[in-house]
Amino acid sequence: MIQLKNINKTFKVSRRNEGFREAAKALFKRNYSIINALDNVSFEINDGEMVGYIGPNGAGKSSTIKIMSGILTPDSGECVINGRTPWKDRKNHVRDIGVVFGQRSQLWWDVPVLDSFELIKEIYRIDAGSYRKNLNRLTELLDIAEIVRTPARQLSLGQRMRCEIAASLLHSPKILFLDEPTIGLDAVSKVAVRNFIKEINREQKTTVILTTHDMQDIEALTERIILIGRGRILLDGSLSELKKRNSRHKTLIVDYGKGSINLIDGMNLLKGMDGHAEIAIDTGILSVSDAIAQISRHADISDISVEGETAEEMVVSLYKEFSI
Repeated sequence: MIQLKNINKTFKVSRRNEGFREAAKALFKRNYSIINALDNVSFEINDGEMVGYIGPNGAGKSSTIKIMSGILTPDSGECVINGRTPWKDRKNHVRDIGVVFGQRSQLWWDVPVLDSFELIKEIYRIDAGSYRKNLNRLTELLDIAEIVRTPARQLSLGQRMRCEIAASLLHSPKILFLDEPTIGLDAVSKVAVRNFIKEINREQKTTVILTTHDMQDIEALTERIILIGRGRILLDGSLSELKKRNSRHKTLIVDYGKGSINLIDGMNLLKGMDGHAEIAIDTGILSVSDAIAQISRHADISDISVEGETAEEMVVSLYKEFSI
């Protein structure tokens, strides 16, 4: 169980204007501004949940992850994970968590990946039997058996990220924090990572907290999302609820032979050409079935499909709604 209650975190940032004169002044007197990274952040995550923690750059996602993993200490508030306060009991806390930062590495750059795994084994004091079992399973599921004898610096980004995820799971953590785990990966690597995360969640009931700008990751892995903006929690609910909330507008894509497209109230032609039309439907005024019936009265339909807002479009609309 993860519980955060009224977590606050500020950072003092020095600022100066450009130029040598301003740089010289800053040697003697610096101007600082206070950044509110987190402002009364509160939420709970149950064991075995997979949660998408989303928001724009600078919203406070990484600061929250660092507090939950014990790297940062908040200015105020409470954080209890499996009965422990992360920054007060770090040694015991890190035994239960795995952390993957997409832009930072825990692998030693110039040595084979297996050597990094062996060192992690010693750091976490994993017994030989459990280590071998976990290593075999992880190398198989993540398809890294052919690359673990290669130095990390010689791996592609996708290969390295799969090894990073394996490294974070060698000690069988109960909680996995993933901060942009698929950043820069190709489509094949992304699918492999997503399938693996779903596998460990299903088999081991691993709790997963995922921060990402890739909404395909969110759709593939999570049902619940938490939206943060300017350090505050703005929305906490299921992805299906978000889709219902933003499902008022649909797009009909119609291919037709004889006839024409006659529009009525609630229908708006987005694109039209001979035999093809894309029509926006406001379902608050007109149902999709009624719209299709209206089109079929005046045109011989050969093909029709219905599309709603994509996840990316829904998140962008949320950003606009909350002015973040």
